[in-house]
Amino acid sequence: MKWSQTFIPTLKETPSDAEVESHKLMIRSGMIRKLSAGIYSYLPLGTKILNKVVTIIREEMNKSGAIELSLPALQPLTLLELSGRIDAFGDDLLSMKDRHKKDIALSPTHEEVITDLVKNEVSSYKQLPLILYQIQTKFRDEARPRFGVLRSKEFLMKDAYSFDIDFEKLNDSYQKMYDTYYRIFERCKLDFLAVEADTGAMGGDVSHEFMVPNENGEDVIVKCKGCDYSANREKAEPSPLKSDEGITPGELKEVSTPNMTTIKEVSEFLGIEPNKMVKTLIYTFDGKSVAILVRGDHDVNEAKLSKVLSSDEIALANEETVVELTKAPVGFAGPIGLKTQIIADQAVTVLKNCVVGGNKADTHIINANPDKDFKIDRSADIRFVTETDRCPKCKSEIDVSNGIELGHVFKLGTRYSDSLGAKFLDKNGKERPIIMGSYGIGVNRILAATIEKSHDSNGIIWPLPLAPYEVLVVPINFKDEIIMNTATKIYDELCEAGVDTLLDDRDQRPGFKFKDADLIGIPIRITVGKRLKETGELEIKLRSKDEVYYATPENILDEIRKLMDSLR
Repeated sequence: MKWSQTFIPTLKETPSDAEVESHKLMIRSGMIRKLSAGIYSYLPLGTKILNKVVTIIREEMNKSGAIELSLPALQPLTLLELSGRIDAFGDDLLSMKDRHKKDIALSPTHEEVITDLVKNEVSSYKQLPLILYQIQTKFRDEARPRFGVLRSKEFLMKDAYSFDIDFEKLNDSYQKMYDTYYRIFERCKLDFLAVEADTGAMGGDVSHEFMVPNENGEDVIVKCKGCDYSANREKAEPSPLKSDEGITPGELKEVSTPNMTTIKEVSEFLGIEPNKMVKTLIYTFDGKSVAILVRGDHDVNEAKLSKVLSSDEIALANEETVVELTKAPVGFAGPIGLKTQIIADQAVTVLKNCVVGGNKADTHIINANPDKDFKIDRSADIRFVTETDRCPKCKSEIDVSNGIELGHVFKLGTRYSDSLGAKFLDKNGKERPIIMGSYGIGVNRILAATIEKSHDSNGIIWPLPLAPYEVLVVPINFKDEIIMNTATKIYDELCEAGVDTLLDDRDQRPGFKFKDADLIGIPIRITVGKRLKETGELEIKLRSKDEVYYATPENILDEIRKLMDSLR
């Protein structure tokens, strides 16, 4: 392709609404343009890269034995009602009524649709196992779209679904997709890891996320420094409990804490560490209220709490509910004398002589002890892990860092086959539910994650498999016939050899062209300039390195092939 014949509108200035590097560089390099919040057009450069990712995904999925299909972007809400996921999606669901007043939605995902399809087409164990996949746009009305394509309202997803006769076969399908994901992300040259994850609204009991560690990621990764344990923070297990043994319970006493509603304020006032305090938080779920206790230096993990309460509809209570239940302003709730169910994190159960809210304005209570001074109805792991925790497997130190989720695999079991009635007849003629798995990849995120990890002050540094073009040919003098003829000849030769090449044939200054070249990040740049006339050589520069190589027009193809092999 010649630059003059394509459409690459680069920008020199950084967009004011772009917060992270991938968003800035995708706009500046002419990959995307914003239509409205969370909605982007992919320009030719961005489309070309997206298609390269799709090709890698499709090749590896086909190699695994999965079969591609295409499901409708619209789906009737009755399917989501049957699965019980309307409430789980909530306001994220883009729904509407058609002209016949029937409720439909733009698909946020396709578990229900694929289950309904298989329900009607698969009836015998002889038709299983089966893995079906598609690469299609999904829609979610994000409350706060941000970070460009990392969190958008419209995005491209590869979603696959496995159908098996039993859980043993599901394990086989799950492992097959797990291994396929490894091959996909390795071919994309991504620095990734697979972590244990919470299943969330998808359901099932086992899942893994494929994450790229990055400070701008919205997920948090917990990784052991001594073994292979890693997990999303929503799933990560805390350290084994250590009891405050040998401490004699002190005298229960009220203390005045005027206008002190935070852990920090109270701990500094009383001269104690936050880990000797208890936070009492009032939650509502399914029309009921519950008091949740966590240590002062810990935070409630709502994903874990949701499972403990067996409810997807949990939320912090409003101020009115808190005051009604505790008889105190927000910030002074405590477990002593509280007339409601109390669920405590396991770390609270071993505390001795801790500080709790007094259920009275401007009041806390010191020397409170579980069981002695307040009753705990249930204890469970309901907190986020912190860097002070140790690995639950080997007790080594852990690292807590941000990451970008690229893919997620789930063992769904009978979550959807039960609710939608997807069954098969086994070899004995007995009717049984189909056992399912679900496997997703955020295609757009692969582009953004790559840029987040691979850029410098000048622009993007694309790995060869994802680059919009493999080679850029830059003639530095548009008006010099020898230079332009040589550049065109090299371009033609590379294209004929199957090398994806862009010729910068614009009538622009060399510095202007070089800045654009660095910005869009093509891996190999060939400069045709003064050196050609002086020594008969061409200058070759790798975007990822400072070294400069030289070759003659006669051997340029061989040199480019060698460099491409080194970058694969």
